[in-house]
Amino acid sequence: MSVGPQALGVRGTRWVLAAVVSLGLTGAYTISTRAQQATQPTGNMLYVAIFVDVTPPNTAAGRKALQQYVADSRKDPGFVRMEAVAQNGRENHFVVFAVWRDQQAFDAHESAAHTKDFRATMGPLMGAPFDQRLHRLLP
Repeated sequence: MSVGPQALGVRGTRWVLAAVVSLGLTGAYTISTRAQQATQPTGNMLYVAIFVDVTPPNTAAGRKALQQYVADSRKDPGFVRMEAVAQNGRENHFVVFAVWRDQQAFDAHESAAHTKDFRATMGPLMGAPFDQRLHRLLP
């Protein structure tokens, strides 16, 4: 037997919605916590911020190239995490945040064919120089 909004009333519908959202958030928190425990930061980890600005007519092509780069990079040995984001209100400005196990893993990634292909693809699309910054955790 299914129960629709009419049978639950407004209060009942709100309660069910709150319960579903609560369960969803609890599940996401649990998964996130497990992932964090599996990759506790170490002093050897390398944190990379890559700033990529493409000219406005190249926004879609730049986004597609970044998505492929992230997908390929996530398969590299020593990969810990990588996310690509677009700036609010300036969708042609991107930042890639990456974490690598250590300098050697990052160096191997830098020399990988997919990284070289990404840079070659992005070159003609860019409106500003490629800006990659390497970081370490504060002691």
